[in-house]
Amino acid sequence: MKKAWFPKIPVIPFEGPESDNPLAFRHYNPDEVVDGKTMKEHLRFSIAYWHSFRGAGTDPFGGPTICRTWEAKGKPMEVAKKRLEAAFEFFTKLSSPYYCFHDRDIAPEGKDLAETNRNLEEIAGLAKELQKATGVKLLWGTANLFSHARYMCGAATNPDAAVFVHAAAQVKQALDITKELGGENYVFWGGREGYETLLNTDLKREMDHLAAFLHLAVDYAKKIGFKGQFLIEPKPKEPTKHQYDFDVASGIAFLRTYKLEKHFKFNIETNHATLAGHTFQHELEVAGGAGLLGSVDANQGDTLLGWDTDQFPTDLKEITLGMYTILKYGGLGSGGFNFDAKLRRPSVDPIDLVYAHIGGMDTFALAWKTARRLLKDGVLAAFVKERYASYDSGLGREVEKGKTDLEALAKAALKQGEPESRSGRQEYLENILNRYLYR
Repeated sequence: MKKAWFPKIPVIPFEGPESDNPLAFRHYNPDEVVDGKTMKEHLRFSIAYWHSFRGAGTDPFGGPTICRTWEAKGKPMEVAKKRLEAAFEFFTKLSSPYYCFHDRDIAPEGKDLAETNRNLEEIAGLAKELQKATGVKLLWGTANLFSHARYMCGAATNPDAAVFVHAAAQVKQALDITKELGGENYVFWGGREGYETLLNTDLKREMDHLAAFLHLAVDYAKKIGFKGQFLIEPKPKEPTKHQYDFDVASGIAFLRTYKLEKHFKFNIETNHATLAGHTFQHELEVAGGAGLLGSVDANQGDTLLGWDTDQFPTDLKEITLGMYTILKYGGLGSGGFNFDAKLRRPSVDPIDLVYAHIGGMDTFALAWKTARRLLKDGVLAAFVKERYASYDSGLGREVEKGKTDLEALAKAALKQGEPESRSGRQEYLENILNRYLYR
């Protein structure tokens, strides 16, 4: 790298829980070995290129507040190269093993699609050199099919076939680049795959088109030998009023309806769960139960606001419960924890970006340790097992095995009498959780 873009920021050390150093990790020790793997390998942290290096502090009611040195005047490709160098310096100083990007995050659009493709190929070549030099890898790539005006009515679901064609070309290029950079996953987020009003929308046809688009991507991935995992990232609304990837449950229904479930898993974002009226843990449980848990966009929302605030995660309870579910289902495989989070508008200094990631990484590391203790001790699992014990034998077992019928159950109901009420012990279990969180 030619220049230090964060000259006052050291490589962030691990100093332990007693440290008061704001530029040190208290819980994330990337080199600590647990069960034969380092914490860095277990947690697979990733930094989101778009928020961290393209974010300017905008919100629905205000323009940019943040200006970085790498955004200084220059031709778009010159700025893109400086931004990429700054990003990789940041990744290494935070000991983040991965990063993620949209195609338009790292390279600007040109005067036409051909020039745009050349821009992306050139920047990808530089990214490949920086990956080799630093050891930082690509967790996933994706195509931005929502920002440009051509996608105002969607990409794969656009009523104009010409837009569908353009989007397909963009995904082809993004898949090529992701494969070239060794990306371990590829994400589809349908930011505008939805509708504002049904007065002008053929919903069934649009969903058919979305499925056809995803099948085309699956076929192309096989053709070029891309071995990464395809991921869908659910979100219920915002920017559109209703998006077809509303939540994990509706996403599962969509995948199974169109015979795509063998090719996709879910990239679950905490803030998107909030907007869908769910908890983070709920979405993880639904995906895990279906064997479709793939990766996580690590952030948190504000329940008092109705949009995607993408705040850095600091809620230990929320993250511990989510991590408990992830560990219960065997982890994320090729996925990881990507900090799809942005600074607040008044946090305008480069060091604020460092503080934010330290806090997020420490929160997830502590949640991971806490969830491991919960699983090892088995206190919650034992209670749940006992609560459902009546299904482990007798009529309950026959119900689960499909070896009974309504007539047999009706006779049994007459014989057994009124079922005895059994406490769910919610308050007791919440007290147990708090003991693990705060001891």
